[in-house]
Amino acid sequence: MSKHAGTVLLILAAVLVVLFSSTFIVKQTEVAVRTQFGEIKDSTYGPGLHFKVPFIDRITKFEKRVITRAYQGETFLTNENRGLIVDYYIKWQVDDAAQYLRTTSGIEDNATQRIADIVKDGIKNAVAQRTLSQIVSAERAAVTGDMFERARGTVSELGIRLVDVRVQRIDLPEDVAARVFESMKQSFERLARQLRGEGEKESLRIKAEADRRRTEILAEAQRDSLEIRGKADAVASETYAKAYEKYPEFYGFYRSLQAYRNALGKDGDLLVISPDSEFFRYLQNPGKSR
Repeated sequence: MSKHAGTVLLILAAVLVVLFSSTFIVKQTEVAVRTQFGEIKDSTYGPGLHFKVPFIDRITKFEKRVITRAYQGETFLTNENRGLIVDYYIKWQVDDAAQYLRTTSGIEDNATQRIADIVKDGIKNAVAQRTLSQIVSAERAAVTGDMFERARGTVSELGIRLVDVRVQRIDLPEDVAARVFESMKQSFERLARQLRGEGEKESLRIKAEADRRRTEILAEAQRDSLEIRGKADAVASETYAKAYEKYPEFYGFYRSLQAYRNALGKDGDLLVISPDSEFFRYLQNPGKSR
């Protein structure tokens, strides 16, 4: 190879190096910041090919997608000084690349730790303001709602957008859980006894009321029955009296037949009476009586 050809190759190599040093590519999932000697010059680069000053500008790229970090077994104290074991996760993403670089030096672990500390303090305050029963009975969103808004404002100062914070599990230490379970068991037993007592009391009241009402209904029915029977007997007596006045002989005959039927109406009955008794008046000579 001639000396001239070698020089050309060196020049081409130098041009390629300068060319590659003057460009950079930003992916769809990235954000980039251009700095000169530590001073931020631009952070508004979209996806694609961009140019920079070679050997002077420095390009720092960050993840643009949502980052998720889970935290398990974190212990918090309620306002009753009872420990709770909480599992939760955090979702965040870079919102202002320039501010993110200034506050975290562009190191993801630093950003994650600072966000975790902010969220952890928020959960700690939310738990410390409530009793154990309030936390267990409340919705998880109620525990993290106010904390999320405050944490979002603080995290925004880091150039980060807090996407979501969710409590996945709230549990008690084993010794505390056993005591709480026993306490809740006794509480529910007391409530059950109270409800049973109230139920028995109400049952007795209802039965007494039903018995009283039954007695009243039967008494009213018996009173109405006697009243109706009395009126019927009065009407019957009046009817009999009128019939006797109009047909006294027939009425006497009819009454005698009733007497015969009552006296001789059963098998085996034995009646001892004088043949000339008034009782046999219609059997002996009914025509004479007429």
